[in-house]
Amino acid sequence: MQQHLVALAVNLQLVGPLVDADPAAAKALLEEMRQDVQQALDETARLAQGVYPPLLEGGGLAAALRSAAVSVGTPASVEVAAGSTCPSEVARTVYFCWLEALERAGGEARATITVREQEGALTFELVEEGARLAAATAGPETRLDRLRDRVDALGGRLTVESDSGGRTRVYGSLPLSR
Repeated sequence: MQQHLVALAVNLQLVGPLVDADPAAAKALLEEMRQDVQQALDETARLAQGVYPPLLEGGGLAAALRSAAVSVGTPASVEVAAGSTCPSEVARTVYFCWLEALERAGGEARATITVREQEGALTFELVEEGARLAAATAGPETRLDRLRDRVDALGGRLTVESDSGGRTRVYGSLPLSR
């Protein structure tokens, strides 16, 4: 985003003298500036979505999870059990775990997520069919440690399992009350 804003500032300085000297060049530069502004706005919206997704509060966990899949470009199915209401910090944690896993999986993967209430906890399971998320779980310190840290911070647990066929299962459980 900073690149687009710096380019915009430079182009604003250049466009003034061009208006009289070369109107066609000034128009072309203004169009380039319009595109830079649009890209900066798009990046700002993506950043804001990553900080706190408004759809999570307005549309609920199921809508936010589906929206995350669409924004990342991963074909996904989402099943959130009817009546699954939970504290906002639990919903945010499930959402960000899902988003992180989807971003790691990439667009060529296929994913499913199931969210249910069970015995005073919200459980969620992500199953991803593809090699990228499985590769992200390899090694002593995996790239999915942030997910585990998020869940641990709320007193929950997270398990990540991968098989040789490129299928990865991320299973988490978060207490609904502390």
